[in-house]
Amino acid sequence: MNSTVQLDWKAATWAGIIAGFVFLALEMVMVPLFGGGSPWGPPRMMAAIVLGEGVLPPPATFDLGIIMAAMGLHLVLSIVYTVVFALMVNRLSLGPALALGGVGGLVLYLVNFYGFTTLFPWFAMARNWISIFGHAVFGLVSAGAYAAIRKHHHREEAGAGAPLREKKA
Repeated sequence: MNSTVQLDWKAATWAGIIAGFVFLALEMVMVPLFGGGSPWGPPRMMAAIVLGEGVLPPPATFDLGIIMAAMGLHLVLSIVYTVVFALMVNRLSLGPALALGGVGGLVLYLVNFYGFTTLFPWFAMARNWISIFGHAVFGLVSAGAYAAIRKHHHREEAGAGAPLREKKA
């Protein structure tokens, strides 16, 4: 029997998309609610990575091109980070996977807001509990969604090869 569990790439991709949207929605709600900023501030900070600092607030208003750039980059990074998390939690049950995902999210916060500030100095302005919380939730959702989708895929695969049974009258 093979004791290795292969990474479910489809599950990791979908989990990354889900976690990315949850993170962005959470940031866009919490920043104005608790931080007094604009909901468009977080996407503009993300978009500035590819579009340059000129898109940073103020004004932190809606701009479709900036939002699209932010979403494209953010979802790609969310999938990449989720693949890394999935590799770490691939053989774990849900409880330990969630714990490791939450810790992974906190490590991701440190990398993003302390490591990458050399390249993207505007990240320093978002070093706060909102970003810490958002990253922890990203890790939890990433790991939890991966575990749930992977489990669903395995059930589908197990059921696909099973012979159909006729109902007895």
